Amino acid sequence: MSSSRRNFFADVATLATALGAPFAACSQAERSPLIAAPTGVDPAVLAHDEGFWRGVAREYPENPDFINLDNGYYGIMPEPIYREYMRNSQRLNELNSYLLRTTYKAEVDEIRERLAAVAGVPKEEIALTRGGTEALQCLIAGYDRLRPGDAVMYADVDYPSCQYAFNWLRDRRGVDVVPIAIPEPPTRQAVLDTYASALREHPRVKLLLLSHMNNRTGLVVPVHEIVAMARDVGVDVIVDAAHSWGQLDFDVGDLDADFAGFSLHKWINAPLGAGFLYIRKSRIADVARFLADELFTADDIRSRVHSGTIDVAPFLTLPVALDYHLALGAAVKQARLCYLRDRWVSRVKQLGNVEVLTPDEPGMYGGITAFRIAGRTSEADNTAIVDHLMGTHRIFTVRRDGLAKGGCVRVTPALFTSADDVDRLASALVEVAHRFRT
Repeated sequence: MSSSRRNFFADVATLATALGAPFAACSQAERSPLIAAPTGVDPAVLAHDEGFWRGVAREYPENPDFINLDNGYYGIMPEPIYREYMRNSQRLNELNSYLLRTTYKAEVDEIRERLAAVAGVPKEEIALTRGGTEALQCLIAGYDRLRPGDAVMYADVDYPSCQYAFNWLRDRRGVDVVPIAIPEPPTRQAVLDTYASALREHPRVKLLLLSHMNNRTGLVVPVHEIVAMARDVGVDVIVDAAHSWGQLDFDVGDLDADFAGFSLHKWINAPLGAGFLYIRKSRIADVARFLADELFTADDIRSRVHSGTIDVAPFLTLPVALDYHLALGAAVKQARLCYLRDRWVSRVKQLGNVEVLTPDEPGMYGGITAFRIAGRTSEADNTAIVDHLMGTHRIFTVRRDGLAKGGCVRVTPALFTSADDVDRLASALVEVAHRFRT
């Protein structure tokens, strides 16, 4: 571990005593400087600049023991965000209820306004949650326009907890559940045709779950077009954007969705425990208040989620996380992550028994991509592959199940991932493809 990195963690360990008396949030001048993308440089060109990305990687804690390619679970905090989180945790611990009952409410309202501005929507259309899952579950459970005999629809690639919530609607609202499968290999037109056909064949469907970038394969779907086709036949759409916002370059308005859930502790690199839900202002009444909550008025979106007394330090840290995100820029982040994905995928495509489950079609993928060894579709098969990659090659990946055509292994680089890291994965997959050949 480098001396600078040792000093960073030593600083964090002694932060509580160094701070002394209760303190306010640190000023911009006190914060660590943020690494910014150079102006005037094409993101696609910067994506190849390993020197620049080594500088970015130095903001993150080193892990010399293995290469972490499971960064889709959540995004670890770079140093400036981590320092701010530690300050806010200490502040909360010292000021206790005084903070929560006095300045916090005004602070979090300003933070919510800042978040809305970055997302490109009015503040009145977002509410903070503890993550993307909570945001989506509140939207699904609260959606108030279903009647017995209606139907709801989700795809095999959608997030399991959201599928379970849709199944819950069957038990609580008396609706039917229509599962569909996304074709493999997918193309933009094949995805559009799949949803168009499914909506046409199931006219009782009133609510559709749609993953912008799903957590199983990383496929990115044309949300705007699918939302439009669903709206034309009277179907509302809840968009799962937990993985896409911060990884892809878009505003919430680009989706044209009425309902969506977002995570902030994945690709915005906020501390664990931060997300938000979105409801178009004209549609707030179509989502019931959470358990008839009366803390906020019925027309206030914040009444659609109530988490009780929670750790507010992640929310207080959002301004620095958003600053960090904007300093690099979504376009630069997307270009780098796509470059890393393309680098390893291009090297394994010639292996006859390696199936890459995201297409090369522009706009259909980001950094997340899954692969399958032909014929290896069971939980045991893919557990063995993941274990072998870690045990033999010191590369950490994750098994994903639930796809209509069987399980797979997901690979997710991060901004600290190097070209050498994904080259090592590609070399390892040559050996894996031979070892696990059916």
